[in-house]
Amino acid sequence: MTARIIHLRSDEEDALHAAVDTLREGLPVALPTETVYGLAADATNPLALTRIYETKGRPRFNPLICHMADFAMAEQHALFDPVSQRLAEHFWPGPLTLILPLKEGTPIHPLATAGLATVGVRVPVGFAGSVIRRLGRPLAAPSANTSGKVSPTSAQHVAEDLGEKLALIIDGGAAPVGVESTILCVEGNTVRLLRPGGVSAEQIEAVTRLPIVRQEAPTATIEAPGMLASHYAPGAPVRLNAVAVGPDEALICFGNQEVAGQNEAAALFDLSPAGDLAEAAANLFDYLKKADAIRPRGIAVAAVPNEGLGEAINDRLARAAAPRS
Repeated sequence: MTARIIHLRSDEEDALHAAVDTLREGLPVALPTETVYGLAADATNPLALTRIYETKGRPRFNPLICHMADFAMAEQHALFDPVSQRLAEHFWPGPLTLILPLKEGTPIHPLATAGLATVGVRVPVGFAGSVIRRLGRPLAAPSANTSGKVSPTSAQHVAEDLGEKLALIIDGGAAPVGVESTILCVEGNTVRLLRPGGVSAEQIEAVTRLPIVRQEAPTATIEAPGMLASHYAPGAPVRLNAVAVGPDEALICFGNQEVAGQNEAAALFDLSPAGDLAEAAANLFDYLKKADAIRPRGIAVAAVPNEGLGEAINDRLARAAAPRS
């Protein structure tokens, strides 16, 4: 099987119709979102969810985010505390996922939640939201890539990785945010940051006026996607905070910074010559893939400021560089 690719710019209605029909057949569909491309399937259909895990090679103890059309749909499946509701009202649709208690009687299947009593919920921007509204059911949608590898920010990335395993890929162009959603869990008057992402900690604090507690180190308990120590990894080993680069290494830098040996590097990619963290986040996964494609001995990454979206960028880089099992 080779995936059919439909371009949104050519015929959005045809793409919407094809996506919904394929999902109703219990098959996963690769969809564009504002964060990265997602591998979407009906969150209430256990066979469809099994196909997500099989297609990605994803461990089933790693829960899936369930995407909703709007806040009203989310309320049908999850219980909102006042702080989570305020966050949802402010940031949805957008790159924010909230970990919430499952509502009694929800048809979301335990395969989507890895058997947990909670569910990760978000409302995506754009075409994915239209698909959910037309389908009338939430979509479980992890990133559309082989588990543990670099997340896709274009339809081409998906096709190169999973194209032989999928029936349908919807091409919506480059994902504008470029990193996955921020994941939060509200506990009383504390907001826990389980995964930094497309909404910065500073933005969250401005809305909640509450302190953010960060996950200091990986734990054995998986509460949400993106918490595995090794994740988002290219084939070549990744070396962080590089101040020098060898001729057999590819270099990824930020803000037009100077790195010793860069003129002899196997390749050079600047996440944002202007020092724009939003541009850097949008380019991160694409540049990791391009650096890996030249088959270097390693990928050296210069320092990126750990503020705003830089926190999400550094989280992904740390997991890309982590020891691999």
